[in-house]
Amino acid sequence: MTPAVGLSSSDLPDSADVVVLGAGHNGLVCASYLAAAGLEVLVLEARDVAGGSTGTEELTLPGFAHDSCSSAHVLIQSNPLMRDDELGLLSTYGLEYILTDPAVVMPQPDGDALVMHRDLGGTADEIARWSSADAEAFRDLLSEWSGGLAAVHGRWSSGLPLGEDDAARRYLALREQSAWDVVHQRFSHPTIRSFILWLAMATIQDPRRAGTGFLPSSTTAGRINFGWATPIGGSNALPNALIRQIEAHGGGVVCSAPVSRIDVAAGRAVAVETTDGRRVAARRAVVSSAHAAQLADMLGGTEIPPDIAEMRDSWQPGLSVFAVHAALRKDLAFHSSGGSIESVAGGLGSAQGIAKQMEAFQRGEPDVSDPWLLVVNQTVVDKSRAPGGAATLKILTVAPYERADGRSWDESKDEHADAIVDLVRARTDGLGPADILALRAESPTDIAAHNPHNLGGSCHGGEFLTASGSVIPGWPSYLASIGGLFLTGATTHPGGSVSGRPGRNAARAVLTDLGLDPSTVMGPS
Repeated sequence: MTPAVGLSSSDLPDSADVVVLGAGHNGLVCASYLAAAGLEVLVLEARDVAGGSTGTEELTLPGFAHDSCSSAHVLIQSNPLMRDDELGLLSTYGLEYILTDPAVVMPQPDGDALVMHRDLGGTADEIARWSSADAEAFRDLLSEWSGGLAAVHGRWSSGLPLGEDDAARRYLALREQSAWDVVHQRFSHPTIRSFILWLAMATIQDPRRAGTGFLPSSTTAGRINFGWATPIGGSNALPNALIRQIEAHGGGVVCSAPVSRIDVAAGRAVAVETTDGRRVAARRAVVSSAHAAQLADMLGGTEIPPDIAEMRDSWQPGLSVFAVHAALRKDLAFHSSGGSIESVAGGLGSAQGIAKQMEAFQRGEPDVSDPWLLVVNQTVVDKSRAPGGAATLKILTVAPYERADGRSWDESKDEHADAIVDLVRARTDGLGPADILALRAESPTDIAAHNPHNLGGSCHGGEFLTASGSVIPGWPSYLASIGGLFLTGATTHPGGSVSGRPGRNAARAVLTDLGLDPSTVMGPS
């Protein structure tokens, strides 16, 4: 495993054209586009490794490479960054993905399994084993998406005008609904409802909330097109490739350089200061991927402007997560009526169980009766992640940051992890006690401590409660009211997950503001 690292902190220069705060994948994506456009770029990262939530670490035993947060890089595949290889990450800088089939396996309580393939016809045929009507509804769902809605969604993700055609109107109407309502309107069989709803939770948002109605279409289409898009070597393969691109264009990435202050003079961001007092002048711009709730406290030499204050005050963590990482003797296999099936990704949780889990979450109660569970076993396709034929495992679910029963997570997390492992063990082979070499439980408080961007135990950027009462997953503007200050990262539009959209969108905003033509480094979409 090669961690994503940059220059040593002693290499901090006095100035750069653009200083980027944070070397998560969005900060690095933004920096990469700016460097490709000919700007001298410096990225400052607080931690001793770059990558943020696209990190890969030895969390259990030496030689076992675990993705500490993100595992699938599905959303970024439709970003022109990857789709058109705009920066050469795939062709020049060593990034490689496996697009898996099966995409996901959902083992059922009766011992059968629903297998989602990276193929519309094959998956529809699988759904037809439970309901022929739902198989047709599934085809219709994805036909409507590919027939115009996906293009509108691409414009929405890019922060561009949606247009005023019929597809745009249908897309906006879809966004007014909840994923729960869409699934229950379009599908009838409980197994298929559970399957589509499970997929819709991929971005860790409550599927009952209005504004999530596009997720059943978008996340399902992503899995059909790209499977469980797995970066070879670990999630940190993405930041590693971005760092190579930045350095090839004369830029730098400096780790162990936490920024505590953004200096503002005459209404413009002019420099940043690290916690140990070093100062780097920003000749043209500062791009912050600092958390939306923390940026206001970093501004020096100015009153906090209304937009930054509103961003801070309207942010909320949304759903916090609980993770179990394990080193295993061998890969898991999911139970099915036709025999055991190996798959990089598996899912557990019925629609009713997910609703019960969301209700318990709101009460501050961890729920393990029938929760949404994501099971990731990436050594099925990437043997480099564990030594000697062994395997890595990750189980992810949703749990409250603070328990209503007053128990601390430090005291109760191992008990909760054991209950989660038991649920997965009942539907798999290879997870017996003798198969587990090491296990590590990470509660929501551990998730928050692992990365300063994971406030409230949220590793997907959280969400914003708007003045109208609606909830949006990312702050909608990349341009702050302070001159020369730009925003990116998981707390900006379109929100968390590995999409690279906040980084690419912010780069377009910076280049436009500086009078440079974005089309020299990126396409129009």
